[in-house]
Amino acid sequence: MMNKEQKKQVIFGRHPIVDAIASGASVDKIFLQQGTRGEFEKEIRSLSKENNIPCQFVPKEKLNKMVKGNHQGIVALLSLIPYYKVEDVLPTIYEKSEIPLFVILDGITDVRNLGAIARSAEVSGAHALIIQGKGSAMITSEGIKTSAGALTKIPVCREGSIISAIEYLQQCGMHIVASDLQASKRIDEIDFTVPIAIVLGSEGEGVRPAVLEKANETFIIPQKGTTDSFNVSVAGGIMLYETTRQRLLMK
Repeated sequence: MMNKEQKKQVIFGRHPIVDAIASGASVDKIFLQQGTRGEFEKEIRSLSKENNIPCQFVPKEKLNKMVKGNHQGIVALLSLIPYYKVEDVLPTIYEKSEIPLFVILDGITDVRNLGAIARSAEVSGAHALIIQGKGSAMITSEGIKTSAGALTKIPVCREGSIISAIEYLQQCGMHIVASDLQASKRIDEIDFTVPIAIVLGSEGEGVRPAVLEKANETFIIPQKGTTDSFNVSVAGGIMLYETTRQRLLMK
């Protein structure tokens, strides 16, 4: 069953959902009835792929529980914030003669961690967060509260592929860095004064190997204790502080 917050965000029916996406509404997720076939199914798949909206096939019974009405085999959850595209955000930063700073979230699924990272990113002057459509936490009121409202201030770019987003950033002259317990460099040996994107991995697995391979540099945050590693939101705060520290020294 959905909670009260989700019920306020829900839309259903074929035409309302297609019209909402076409009008630019930010949609968090689409639920499509199992067994849906034909032109409509192709249209929804195309729209969801084009707009990086997760689309999940579910039993009719689940849709019946989500809404009371003729859902026509499709239900969607609207987002509490607008989503952006990296290619729309990055050029405006260069136009302002600012040094780009992005935070890439590779599989962050805990909404409180997402909120905490957003708070640190916004206060540190980061220009945007980048998340992947599939496998990321939905942005809820709890996440916005945890972020102290930062999620309503910092652009969130939802991309179909983190790796593709990284490749685009690199083509635009950005340096990609990630924390790795096997790295030889310490965090203070990395130059954060250049156009840079910091990658933060999932709570359990860290940064995926395929994403690590795309990074220009990896580093380790020194630690003395025996706990495996820092919580991801704490690690993100440390990385963002080091970025702020180095950039303040430039002035």
